[in-house]
Amino acid sequence: MIASCLCYLLLPAARLFRALSDAFFTCRKNVLLAKSSSSQVEGNFAMAPRGPDQEECEGLLQQWREEGSSQVLSTVSDGPLVDKGLAESSLALLMDNPGEQDATPEDTWSSRQLSDLRAAENLEEPFPEVLGEEEPLPEVEGPMWAAVPVQTGRQYTDCAVLPVGALATEQWDEDPAVVAWSIAPEPVPQEEAPVWPFEGLGQLQPPPVEIPYHEILWREWEDFSTQPDVQGLEAGDGPQFQFTLMSYNILAQDLMQQSSELYLHCHPDILNWSYRFANLMQEFQHWDPDILCLQEVQEDHYWEQLEPSLRMMGFTCFYKRRTGCKTDGCAVCYKPTRFRLLCASPVEYFRPGLELLNRDNVGLVLLLQPLVPEGLGQVSVAPLCVANTHVLYNPRRGDVKLAQMAILLAEVDKVARLSDGSHCPIVLCGDLNSVPDSPLYNFIRDGELQYHGMPAWKVSGQEDFSHQLYQRKLQAPLWPSSLGITDYCQYVTSCHPTSSERRKYSRDFLLRFRFCSMACRRPVGLVLLEGVTDTKPERPAGWAESVIEEDTSESEPDVPRTAGTIQHCLHLTSVYTHFLPQHGRPEVTTMPLGLGTTVDYIFFSAESCENGNRTDRRLYQDGTLKLLGRLSLLSEEILWAANGLPNPFCSSDHLCLLASFGMEIAAP
Repeated sequence: MIASCLCYLLLPAARLFRALSDAFFTCRKNVLLAKSSSSQVEGNFAMAPRGPDQEECEGLLQQWREEGSSQVLSTVSDGPLVDKGLAESSLALLMDNPGEQDATPEDTWSSRQLSDLRAAENLEEPFPEVLGEEEPLPEVEGPMWAAVPVQTGRQYTDCAVLPVGALATEQWDEDPAVVAWSIAPEPVPQEEAPVWPFEGLGQLQPPPVEIPYHEILWREWEDFSTQPDVQGLEAGDGPQFQFTLMSYNILAQDLMQQSSELYLHCHPDILNWSYRFANLMQEFQHWDPDILCLQEVQEDHYWEQLEPSLRMMGFTCFYKRRTGCKTDGCAVCYKPTRFRLLCASPVEYFRPGLELLNRDNVGLVLLLQPLVPEGLGQVSVAPLCVANTHVLYNPRRGDVKLAQMAILLAEVDKVARLSDGSHCPIVLCGDLNSVPDSPLYNFIRDGELQYHGMPAWKVSGQEDFSHQLYQRKLQAPLWPSSLGITDYCQYVTSCHPTSSERRKYSRDFLLRFRFCSMACRRPVGLVLLEGVTDTKPERPAGWAESVIEEDTSESEPDVPRTAGTIQHCLHLTSVYTHFLPQHGRPEVTTMPLGLGTTVDYIFFSAESCENGNRTDRRLYQDGTLKLLGRLSLLSEEILWAANGLPNPFCSSDHLCLLASFGMEIAAP
């Protein structure tokens, strides 16, 4: 008897509930259809097929159409919380099951309306308490709403959809790194709850919230300017010339189209070059670096769009296209208001006839003179050498990567070498296609590598090919002497600076050998020709009979070759430590096929310190060049939450690297 009375009491409330839900979703459909340019939105928001109570739902729907929306809207104004709570709950239910992809738009929408009416009656726990405790209503199992994947329509290019509950309790609490690198949601102020119109009935679950991409991919600036180094000195002591440098693989459009299978997770709109170009320029303008090192720069895009735009932003740009038929290359841009160009050296790794160096990768080395403000008086700053490169990708050919890096280091050694034999401050950056702590990485940082007998795939550490029966192994010497580079990664001429001076022969010096003993000696087998080969040169008056013959043979300089070891003396260390300090999670700079890894680096002149404590961010000893700050990187889990790379916010499959440096200003 009591149950019957309850049913009669709740019948008007249930009808109002259904009517409000139907009105909300009718408006919601019109908005979505107006914004969408395709039928994809309807497919994504389609609900499950109709349930067994189809006739009852159709009757209620017909009743709604007959009564008209004016009655319901007037009723809604009487209870504002009904409209807010029921509409938001229905929105949450609407985003539950992305099914019914094959239905027509008309059938999809009608089934969506009716399914929502049914779902509103079958929530898992819609009635936590009832008016009386004698006969509680039985619980009916129904669909639970869940997080919806990132929508691919044009209207969803700025945000990802995540539920509040999952955001607060499941994902972000379990991952401290996500909380550390992201903006925490602002607490909602507690307001007095309005009177719930249905006495004894609990409110429905809140809808999912939209988290913008820039909050998911939030990157903090780590400031080291006031942090003392290992010697106890602060980076801000004394006058400094400060500048920022960015290294960025911007993903050439041609390469992206050639490997389209790597970007199936991306909506075609965000892969369009016009969209990506605007995003990249906005990123450059936001961080506003003084030096910009770019990789995978497509040649036609550079000359037609990138270079003119960067020139308008105050940059002077240098570009080197890859050799052969490749369409992309490297670029180094600097602001002429901060630096003056001393020299620019393009580097080509291709060497005809050498199987080890038959790839078309390139590099670019610039020597820049910092410009000190006039107010500081007569002061001087050492030149700055900036090197940018994109090394071969092939994980199996570590021998090629090592040879390419040796050529780049030899060019840097030549450009950065000062008159006293030392080197000016150096910044080496780019996409090295090698992971941290790999042999190639350790060679750059430590200055030495014993490579003899090492499997070629192991050099970069990208993939493990130890299961293969045949493995290419590195043999000593790695490259022939004809390359002109020593095992110390220096050009042969750089090792013997006085050799060029010894080869400056004057005319008088060469004439001395016209009358030497060897010149006057008749060669064996010489055909006797009267007046030609039977005469001897007459000695000038006063010329001694015996001329002290000087050893003029300029033999090739003795190039020392070590047994399977290469070295360099540039003293480089990495700006990044390649792990997140809060939880020890690895940093990533790219995410191919959903797997995060680090292949992009910024190395600078500094002495590495032997310190096993990996929580210390200063594992180096400052020299002329000091690291003042860096832009933090992200973890693989955070990039998963943003649907990987590229995404609507980050238009490359790599993250940009940004660091701030300071150079000592000394009196002349």
